[in-house]
Amino acid sequence: MTKVLVVDDDALVASSVAAYLTQAGHDARTATDAVEGERTWRTWEPDAVVLDVLLPGSSGLEMLTRRRRDGDATPVLLLSGLASADDRVVGLEHGADDYVTKPFDARELVLRVEALLRRGPFDVQHAPVRLEVSGLVLDGAARTATYRGRVAELTPREFALLSFLAQRPGHPFGRRELLRRVWGWTFGDDSTVMVHIRRLRTKLEEDPARPELVVNLRGTGYALMAEGVPAGELADAADRTEVVS
Repeated sequence: MTKVLVVDDDALVASSVAAYLTQAGHDARTATDAVEGERTWRTWEPDAVVLDVLLPGSSGLEMLTRRRRDGDATPVLLLSGLASADDRVVGLEHGADDYVTKPFDARELVLRVEALLRRGPFDVQHAPVRLEVSGLVLDGAARTATYRGRVAELTPREFALLSFLAQRPGHPFGRRELLRRVWGWTFGDDSTVMVHIRRLRTKLEEDPARPELVVNLRGTGYALMAEGVPAGELADAADRTEVVS
């Protein structure tokens, strides 16, 4: 039975979400503040966390940042009353995996938690032990990437995403396709793909604003640039089933 921690300062919301999760066959526990939530997270070691952004004492984002800094990769779904695109991106940049705004349908929330619990079809364990392509060196054992002398330690999801693209150099993928093939989600906020791409660029590119490794081919998708192949040729040969802005 998978364990899901629900942290929300509204006890009614927390208990309601936990009840739906329990009904779906999960072991759910609740916490109503950051101190209790973080303590339960550390000691109970849940398989996923549903975390409210606004909590008394310390925000959910601050708690999430601390856990990610400690190397905790537990999937996290953020709850928030803030619905703007910028708010979602901020949440994802703090390390969240998905973002749901209030009010929400509890049944949909359970489905999204279960999507987080499922491993994607391409994950770190499927990555090669060592891969060299387009000047990029990926080390699966150390989960590091080296590009033009810059060495970066990557999170499991960052490594999975970069490995997926590196095994298909020059082939562009839209956000929804990457969400399905790397995250294993058939629905969810595809802003998380953009955020992970941004993190990879920050860690590896000399100038993240002018990326040369992971590029966005307008109207086609994200691709790991193949050496010696002009972007125009890639765009002409690409599958145009999905537009990426």
